[in-house]
Amino acid sequence: MNKRLLLPLLLTLPVLGLLYVGLSLDSRSLPSPLVGQPAPAFELESLRDSGVTLTREDFVGEIALVNVWASWCESCRHEHPYWRQLAERGIAIHAFNYRDSRESAQRYLDLFGDPFREIAYDPRAEAGMEWGVYATPETYLLDAQGVIRHKHIGPVNAEVLRNDILPLIEELEAERS
Repeated sequence: MNKRLLLPLLLTLPVLGLLYVGLSLDSRSLPSPLVGQPAPAFELESLRDSGVTLTREDFVGEIALVNVWASWCESCRHEHPYWRQLAERGIAIHAFNYRDSRESAQRYLDLFGDPFREIAYDPRAEAGMEWGVYATPETYLLDAQGVIRHKHIGPVNAEVLRNDILPLIEELEAERS
């Protein structure tokens, strides 16, 4: 083998190996440094009323889910019925409307229903940066003190609810009683 080709080949193989390993990782299983930490502070307009300012304190005080969604997000549409079901069961669900227009988001809620107690409007991803949002949808589970206890990246489905989120909510409720 030509020695001029051997050196670039030897330098390229480790890079290709790292690329292969990186591409095979499941981004949904990436640990969040925010789990176990207080939910980051924010100050945003309410999606429903631009004259109302929402902060972290509007999302804490009870066990709650915080969903990050957008009207342009197809996966968000798939998980939306699950939010309606949980809201009907009395589970508090707050949300960030992320990188969206207020008009499109409101049309989405008019069409699919509004299961959220509070919706912070985050068109420039200001809170999203602080909360470590990779993309929509993402869901956080907060305990009553506002500590992030779980983060789910990607759409929620029946399996995720059954295996991950609902058992954690039950665990948190048991800790409170």
